[in-house]
Amino acid sequence: MVATAATCAFLPVPSPSSDCSGKAPGKIGGIPASVDARSTSAKSKSSSAGRLQVKASAQAPPKVNGTKVGVMDGFKTDDEVSVSPPPRTFINQLPDWSMLLAAITTIFLAAEKQWMMLDWKPKRPDMLVDPFGLGRIVQDGLVFRQNFSIRSYEIGADRTASVETMMNHLQETALNHVKHAGLLADGFGSTPEMCKRNLIWVVTKMQVVVDRYPTWGDVVQVDTWVAASGKNGMRRDWLVRDSNTGEILTRASSLWVMMNKATRRLSKIPDEVRDEIAGYFVDSPPIVDDDTRKLPKLDDTTADYVHSGLTPRWSDLDVNQHVNNVKYVGWILESAPLPILETHELASMTLEYRRECMRDSVLQSLTSVMDKGDADVAKSSIVQCQHLLRLEGGGEIVKGRTKWRPKYPDRIGSLGQFPAESA
Repeated sequence: MVATAATCAFLPVPSPSSDCSGKAPGKIGGIPASVDARSTSAKSKSSSAGRLQVKASAQAPPKVNGTKVGVMDGFKTDDEVSVSPPPRTFINQLPDWSMLLAAITTIFLAAEKQWMMLDWKPKRPDMLVDPFGLGRIVQDGLVFRQNFSIRSYEIGADRTASVETMMNHLQETALNHVKHAGLLADGFGSTPEMCKRNLIWVVTKMQVVVDRYPTWGDVVQVDTWVAASGKNGMRRDWLVRDSNTGEILTRASSLWVMMNKATRRLSKIPDEVRDEIAGYFVDSPPIVDDDTRKLPKLDDTTADYVHSGLTPRWSDLDVNQHVNNVKYVGWILESAPLPILETHELASMTLEYRRECMRDSVLQSLTSVMDKGDADVAKSSIVQCQHLLRLEGGGEIVKGRTKWRPKYPDRIGSLGQFPAESA
C-alpha cells in the first residue's frame, strides 16, 4: 500500500477512477493542478489530461503509518527541512586541532625562511664572545669581563659616549662581578656576612683616565678586579677596551671602605667578611697611578663658576637611599665653563668623596680654571680645573680635579649638516 500511494502521488493517472487519494478532479496526490506564483490564479494554457502540474507552495504529503511518503528531499521547502544539531560529545567539543597544527606549521616555516635569509656569519668577533652582555669570570676566576653596546641615548652632542655612561658601565660590572662570584646577598653589592652586620660599600676615591671615547654602535669590553688596600679598604680597577680592536679606551681605579647602613659611620672590615672576599683579591699594582696631590681649597672667593640650587631627584637615589656616585660627576660638570665643554673633552679626573648626599640636600657646584694665565682658555691645548660639590650650608660632598684636551675634528662631525627640525 505504501508503494501504491507513492506511485499515485507522482505519476499521472489516465482514469479519474484510479485516484488513490480520493481528491476532487484537478488535484493529483493532494497537490493543486494550478500554480499561483503571485497569489493570483494562473490557468494552464494546455488541456492535456496527462500533463502533471505542480504548485510552488506544495502541501504536506500524506502519511502512511505515521511516516511521510510521496515527496523526495529535493522537493521539500525550507520550513519542512529541519537540521538537528549533532549530539554533544567529548570528541566534537574539542578544538579544531587541524587548524592549530596548520598555524604552527606556518609560523615555523616563516621563521625558517627568515633564518635562512640571515647571514649568520658574525661580522665581529665580539658577537660570539658575549652576545647578550651578561658577562663571565675569566683569568682563573679573578677577573670579571662584560661587553656593552653603546646605545643612541648614551651619546652626547659630540656623538661619543658621555662620561656618565662610562661610569655606569664601571658600576654595573662591579656589581655583576660580585653576583657572578656568588657573593651577592640582599644588599647593593654586599656579601652575606656584610648583610648580617648591616654593612655596605662606599667609594672614597675614584680616578679615571680616558684615552678615547667610544661612539654609537661600538661594543666595549670591560674587565674589573679587586685588590686589598690597607687594613680596612679595598681597591677595584677597571680596564675598558674596544672589543673589536683591543684598543684601550679607559682605565679607572677606585678605593672603597665599609659603612654601617644604620649609623652611617665607617666600619672596619670584620674577619668573616675578609674571609669571604680575600680569595678574590689580585696581587697587582693599581692600573692608574695614585694621584697624591692635595686638592686646594675651593670656595666662593676662589671659584670662577658657581651653579647653585642642585637637588637630588628620587631617581638619583640607589637602594642604599643615598645619591649614586655617578650622579656626582654630572653635578660637578654643571659648573664647568661652556667654552671648555664646546672645544675640549674630559681626559682624566680625580674625585674624592667626603660625605653622603641625601634626598633632601641642596647643593652647589663650584669650578675654578687653573690656567688663568692663558687669555683664551678655549684655545689652550690642555686645560685643568678644580671642582667642589658642597651643601649650601658649607659641607663638602666631593672634591675633584679634571684635565681637558682639545677635541679632534674626526670625532666631532658636523651637526650643522642636519636640518634644525630633525637634529
